[in-house]
Amino acid sequence: MKNDNLESLFEDLKGEFNIETPQPNHELRFLDKLNAKDNVLTEGKKTLHFNWKPLLAIAAAIVICFGLFTMVDPQPEVLDLASVSPEMSETQNFFTVTLENELKKLNKERSPLTEQIINDALIQIQLLETDYQKLKTDLTESGKNERVIYAMISNFQTRIDILNNVLEQIETVKQFKSNSNETII
Repeated sequence: MKNDNLESLFEDLKGEFNIETPQPNHELRFLDKLNAKDNVLTEGKKTLHFNWKPLLAIAAAIVICFGLFTMVDPQPEVLDLASVSPEMSETQNFFTVTLENELKKLNKERSPLTEQIINDALIQIQLLETDYQKLKTDLTESGKNERVIYAMISNFQTRIDILNNVLEQIETVKQFKSNSNETII
């Protein structure tokens, strides 16, 4: 049945088929026309070809610079007493804990009567702390010089002495205030 339909279709179209052979150079003319059509299409649109090479070069330079800056440590590690020896580490821990405890005691004694004494003491402690930071740099640069180590220990002792003296002054002020209140009553 399908064959009959197909045969009848071919019979109906007989004589309408193009059976001529193409002229010579037909293929070249066809390709020229095809290329001309492509050129007309690309002239209407600007084709953008992005060149990645300069961007890749910049990115590589940034990665290299970042790598160099992270690998090169411009400042050596700053040493402190704990880095000198285990004994000095214990000494630093002792002084640090003692200073913290003394500062807590000092802050508990804050009152309008003692405010000025405490603030003056804290300024002195801050100056000594700044000196201690300089001593840490000196220790690093001097290669753990004993004189610098002694100066660091002395700095700790001076800070503790200041805090103890201030606590004693506060006690004296409190006793004086207490005695003056008793004589008034």
